Amino acid sequence: MSAAIEPSWSLYYASEPQLSASGQKTWITRSANVVVVVSQVVAGTELVRESNPDEYMLLLPPGIRASVQSDDQSVDAAPETLTILPPGRTVIKVLDDGLVTRVFSVRAKDLASQAGNGSVYVNGAPSVAPLEDWPAPVDGFRIRNYKLADYTDPKIFGRLFRSTNLMINVFERKTDRRDPRKMSPHSHADFEQISLTLEGDFVHHLRTPWTPDSTAWREDQHLEVSSPSAIVIPANLIHTTADVGQGVAWLIDIFGPPRMDFSLQPGVVRNADEYPMPAAR
Repeated sequence: MSAAIEPSWSLYYASEPQLSASGQKTWITRSANVVVVVSQVVAGTELVRESNPDEYMLLLPPGIRASVQSDDQSVDAAPETLTILPPGRTVIKVLDDGLVTRVFSVRAKDLASQAGNGSVYVNGAPSVAPLEDWPAPVDGFRIRNYKLADYTDPKIFGRLFRSTNLMINVFERKTDRRDPRKMSPHSHADFEQISLTLEGDFVHHLRTPWTPDSTAWREDQHLEVSSPSAIVIPANLIHTTADVGQGVAWLIDIFGPPRMDFSLQPGVVRNADEYPMPAAR
């Protein structure tokens, strides 16, 4: 089966932001179920959600701190942390100049409607399973902050976290390059993947599977990108990514809803004890 929709990419370093305001520039990219919001901000910028319908995530890079508030909770988020924010009103006050990433579901309609690649989804995404919430966290909705350095274990794949509606894999920042003899081309049957690059240079390798209709066959794509940038990989599209060049490389993979295949592997999802799987599993 070929991909029902086209892959799309956003080169934030070479394109105008979707939102510009005093103290910030914001780029927005969406998939069928997820919205990624990357903002270049100055210290003191407040990122406010007056009434967000569901949970969302905040990723802070090295050197960037933030104060995160909900109606009944306040958390100081250190650099190199992932924070899950509850539904409702939240305020993120960024305390340093730099780039911050937020990840929402498409229920944040005001953001989804402003995505730079929004035209891809004007007719929906029939190849993608719909967004369905997983069970609420065992101790209720609240701000949850994870220091990423505490989850570095070479025996466990990536650094996967899930909420009721999203899953993120925050790979470690690295300076050694991927072995070109150990790539991992694969596809996903009914969900999309957003790969966000925050540091370094990468090549995204994409292959459209052949179908009986040879007129629909396409050449492989080898998309070379710098950072920050994002690519949305449709369901059924064969893909793999390699870091190239010199220096630090940092890649994040994002999904919505949480992936069951990862969740069924013991120990792989680092906060699985806080977020139950659906009862059928």
